[in-house]
Amino acid sequence: MSTGSDFNLPSANLNLDVQLLDGIRMHLRTYLSSRHHNEAWIKGGHIQIDKLNFIRPGFLENIMKYTRITIGLDEFNYGDTHFRRTDNARAIYNPFVGNYIMDAFATEAFGEVSVQYNSLLAVIGLTNGKLNQNVIVNSNTDNKPSFYGKIGYDGRMGDEMRLRVTGSWYINNGTTTGTWLYGGDRAGSRYYNVLQTVPDQNGNVEGTDFDGRYNARFTKLTALQLNIFAKFRGLEFLRVIERAAGNNEFTEPIADREGAFTQLAAELLYRFGNNERFYIGGRYNSVSGKQRESASDDLEITRLNLGGGWFITPNILTKVEYVNQQYTGSAWTGRFAGAEFSGINLEAVIGF
Repeated sequence: MSTGSDFNLPSANLNLDVQLLDGIRMHLRTYLSSRHHNEAWIKGGHIQIDKLNFIRPGFLENIMKYTRITIGLDEFNYGDTHFRRTDNARAIYNPFVGNYIMDAFATEAFGEVSVQYNSLLAVIGLTNGKLNQNVIVNSNTDNKPSFYGKIGYDGRMGDEMRLRVTGSWYINNGTTTGTWLYGGDRAGSRYYNVLQTVPDQNGNVEGTDFDGRYNARFTKLTALQLNIFAKFRGLEFLRVIERAAGNNEFTEPIADREGAFTQLAAELLYRFGNNERFYIGGRYNSVSGKQRESASDDLEITRLNLGGGWFITPNILTKVEYVNQQYTGSAWTGRFAGAEFSGINLEAVIGF
């Protein structure tokens, strides 16, 4: 289907951040307008505990200096790419318009403990693995919790260089709870209406609000993500290496055993001007792998982003981006066989 030059539906978020008690905060985010849902609805929320003085003053004070407890039904801390992604209208932390092709983001019922001591950090957490919450159990139910965590280093090397290196994991062995890590964003893709087909004689159109990214939807999932971030003066570099594999290796017949996908990405930015008000840069992102172990060829997707931005104020950002995405390899079928889209996006952001 042809796409022309015009305006997409503007997105809007409403954040409520409340200090409930010294050391206890609540966060709630509502999507007031999004691509996938035009009406207002709650994305998620959590409680953040940095002090245990509600038990008694000074309780475990020496431990809580370095420890944070987070509990809720919200975005959980797997990988580092979710800090840099666009969350519906929260686009001020993303130097480009689109998120990564395999977009590691989901809102699940979770609890996590994070520890940061000097430049070392660690996260350990548990979710129920479900995006849409319910207590229904039937013959098709195989719900299992997800176990995730992160270890890393985030520190300064001199006055002008910052280095952050983290490794994260996410494991779910439930056949009805392992599909959401790369399919949890219900706001929709940032590239509106790409790869949709023209209506057939019955008026049917192929395509979804989530086209432009990829979710293998493995019934069981093990995911690993390595992030390397370095910044020297105005030069900023981010490397992402990610592996997502199906866990049903003992399934019979062998033809039904799930495969694995590898995601690679690299970003290079240069920020300049007073208080780094301007930036230019590029991102290359690729995904390749097999839906089933028995597949003869890999599915491959590549994306190139080139663009720049201007912080008019610290809370107002305008950016321009060129994107080119290609689906390569003979394994693609249907509308994705030889598919490609490219174009220019202008985006304005107000975020606080």
